Amino acid sequence: MPPTDPAPEPAPNQNPYELEPKPLSPTLPGSVIVRASVDDLVDAVAADLTAQAKACVRAFGDFHLALSGGSTPEPLYKRLMYDPAYRDLPWKKTHLWIVDERRVPEDDARSNFRMIRELVVEHSDIPPSQVHPTRAHEPDADVRYERELREILAWREKGHDRLDFVLLGMGDDAHTASLFPRSRALAERERFYVVNDGPNVTPPDRVTMTFPLLNSARTLAVLVTGAKKRATVARVAGRESGVDDLPVLGLAPLAGELRWYLDEDACPRG
Repeated sequence: MPPTDPAPEPAPNQNPYELEPKPLSPTLPGSVIVRASVDDLVDAVAADLTAQAKACVRAFGDFHLALSGGSTPEPLYKRLMYDPAYRDLPWKKTHLWIVDERRVPEDDARSNFRMIRELVVEHSDIPPSQVHPTRAHEPDADVRYERELREILAWREKGHDRLDFVLLGMGDDAHTASLFPRSRALAERERFYVVNDGPNVTPPDRVTMTFPLLNSARTLAVLVTGAKKRATVARVAGRESGVDDLPVLGLAPLAGELRWYLDEDACPRG
């Protein structure tokens, strides 16, 4: 039997049993919080949200929270409802806003508000008058929602009349809220809430918060999970393009904080 060649020696500092490079905490605008699993990450977001809520209620008497739809935040919404650690979140002092919405009725399965209502509103003691759905299927939904936002936030003193905590996500195309690449809402500089439609918007048409409102917030929290988002996170970290192509780069709080919450699967590898 002919002799076999010996196995090659591993390169220096290389672990022969390591199947995948370790995740790297990406260099993103703002602060970056990385946790090993979605479960750990949900705890980190929930703890920060609860602390912010309590601080705002102490300082201003209320808390303005804006939530997004989609599958990514569902574990967070469920955790806030069943985990005793977050039972003292001050829902009775909270105003609940919707970041963006498809232009469908509120009982439509695609409605962001329907999901938030079923997971959060129906299981918390938030007063109905402090829950603000968009009525997105109505013709003037964007105008009415902007008016409602401005009127209710104006009850606070100047400088504090802003959203306190906005939970956002990021799509595979780097959209956040319903601000899609090369869509017309990206150019809005004055209005808080607008219709976003056209060929660059994933159907159906949307209503959405704009950068002027988002960037005035006290905290913008971008929750990103899963290996499917890894390439997009790397593109955003590398600033491979501008806001037109990577809309999430338009998040730049004027007097607040931008926080990224990532699980290890969503982090680039090195």
